[in-house]
Amino acid sequence: MTGTIRIQPLTAEAFAPYGEVLDTSGAPDKLINQGLCGRYHDRATLDFTDAGKAGISLFKAELRSLPYSLELMERHPLGSQAFLPMSMDGFLVIVAPDESGKPGVPLAFRTAPGQGINFHRGTWHGVLTPLSGSGLFCVVDRIGEGANLEEHWFETPFVIDG
Repeated sequence: MTGTIRIQPLTAEAFAPYGEVLDTSGAPDKLINQGLCGRYHDRATLDFTDAGKAGISLFKAELRSLPYSLELMERHPLGSQAFLPMSMDGFLVIVAPDESGKPGVPLAFRTAPGQGINFHRGTWHGVLTPLSGSGLFCVVDRIGEGANLEEHWFETPFVIDG
């Protein structure tokens, strides 16, 4: 199982099996702050086992370039994981269905400026892959005891290209 994976735009429909797209599309759910701020309410389903709590961390990832060699995927069985860029730069999101405890054929998405994502608990995904900008992200995920990281290394890497 190897080959070249073409990047597609990130849409809520295409990404739904793996998580949620976090953005400000459409009208806000509510206007606040004297009508000068739109609140897009409760956009992510945070899902943690009872042994953990929600935490907010900052990640600073090195910029990557295309074509990108996908060697590793990971998943977090004990909690969902949201990535919110702290710049208006898009980034690469790679996911795969589970096939008997291992990642299947990956899919690659490019976020639009201002989009973030929330991976469902247990979703196979690539590592944080900014393609431009600062590489600074706010990450909301499970903090707590337990084995919450599984990694899978491919014998032959996939090539991700635009």
